[in-house]
Amino acid sequence: MKLFVAGMVHETNSFSPLPTSEASFAELELIRRGDADALPRIEAMAELGGVLAASRRSGDTWTPGLFAQAQPSGPLARGEYERLRDELLADLRAALIEGIDAVVLILHGAMLAEGYPDCEGDLLGRVRAIVGPSMPVGALLDLHCNLSAAMVDSGALLISVKEYPHIDYAARGEELHALLTRMLDGSLAKPRAQWLRVPMLGIFGTTEGPMRGFVQRLQAVESLPGLLSVSALHGFPWSDTEHTGGALLVYSEDTPPLASMAQQLLQELGQSFYALRESASARRMPLAQALDEAERSLSDRGPVIVGDGSDNPGGAAACDSTFILRALLDRGLTERVALGMFWDPQAVAIATAAGPGARLALRIGGKVGPMSGDPVDLEVEVLACRPDARQRGLTPGGFDALGAAVAVRSTQGLTLILNSIRQQVFSPDCFTELGVDPAAQRLVVVKSTQHFRAGFDPIAAATIYADAPGTLQADLSLLPYRHLQRPMWPLDR
Repeated sequence: MKLFVAGMVHETNSFSPLPTSEASFAELELIRRGDADALPRIEAMAELGGVLAASRRSGDTWTPGLFAQAQPSGPLARGEYERLRDELLADLRAALIEGIDAVVLILHGAMLAEGYPDCEGDLLGRVRAIVGPSMPVGALLDLHCNLSAAMVDSGALLISVKEYPHIDYAARGEELHALLTRMLDGSLAKPRAQWLRVPMLGIFGTTEGPMRGFVQRLQAVESLPGLLSVSALHGFPWSDTEHTGGALLVYSEDTPPLASMAQQLLQELGQSFYALRESASARRMPLAQALDEAERSLSDRGPVIVGDGSDNPGGAAACDSTFILRALLDRGLTERVALGMFWDPQAVAIATAAGPGARLALRIGGKVGPMSGDPVDLEVEVLACRPDARQRGLTPGGFDALGAAVAVRSTQGLTLILNSIRQQVFSPDCFTELGVDPAAQRLVVVKSTQHFRAGFDPIAAATIYADAPGTLQADLSLLPYRHLQRPMWPLDR
């Protein structure tokens, strides 16, 4: 196949204090068709690993288009979204002239811009208008997608990851490539899409029951003859749109018996998903209760891991909140305790200038807004400095840049990791890159909601989810929704 490959990835938090612009994409990943290294940079994207592996085996050729990815934050300005979108579409038109067989897009599913409450639906509709009704179009989605009718009606083959943490991008990419190949070689007529809205919001990790069993059921259903793909979309609760919420999406071969079977399975799976809403939702404890539980769980079997999901930059929080830091200091819970990562470029610059071994007064965190808390002043020793720290991502072989980073230890004994590129904790690399062994700690606090489980479960004696104050605090009833369809669990009982 000759594949046009492009992407526009942003998980938009309607309530984030951080604005989004083209510069936000440039900071993380902004690859343009005319860049000399466009193709190898796109091939290096971890989300495309499965598609790339299958393409290499098949002898495909790739034509690159715009690939733009930014850290989660607030809605993108209208004009800047339109410029990026139109650049991607212009790349597609140019690729059509050169000759392509199919389109592969990497999207998120919860991207918003001013005047565009459904960026993916807008983009997919325009792509379809350009390539015509018969060309296969496929898109990989995050499971926190807010699925819309416009996305499905575009006729694109939409396949979402099933796991949270998202460790299965490679498998889903292989799946997408296989179905596109069948569509092109004539062994698969146009897949039949059916979907169902599931009116619930929450954080549903798949590392343990009951969601572990639900994912296994989805995989079993996909093995039925004529069933092509099943995606369970969890929705992104902090995105205020009429599309926000859970959904089930099923693709089958387009025959009346198979369409009927798929519709029945869709209803059954939707009911099952909805029935898990309370038991599968992560138990996030108020901060004081979470730290009480953490202290009771301290042992010699490994560190207790506390997830600070409220300040997770992977959901558009600032990643500089100090609520847990201050609570630990107030409790005197400081020896063999490590926290990471605080997004604090200013503190990183000061500590880097001082250098390893230096002792200095450092003001940490609390810089972005009210949901960051107040800054904390500490006397610290600089343990290590790195100009180019990085961490392993969720996809094997993938790495995320952390920028300049430092490890400091306070006079009370707390070890803190500060970095300059806003990024959630995926793996222990955030600590080990700076000489801090998380397995040697009694307690480790990570600014992440669920993705940290993939890297930290092997060393954790216990895992606790804290609901500290912050941009992503768990009580959704406190959010000033204006567009959300109601009724919606848990807002409406």
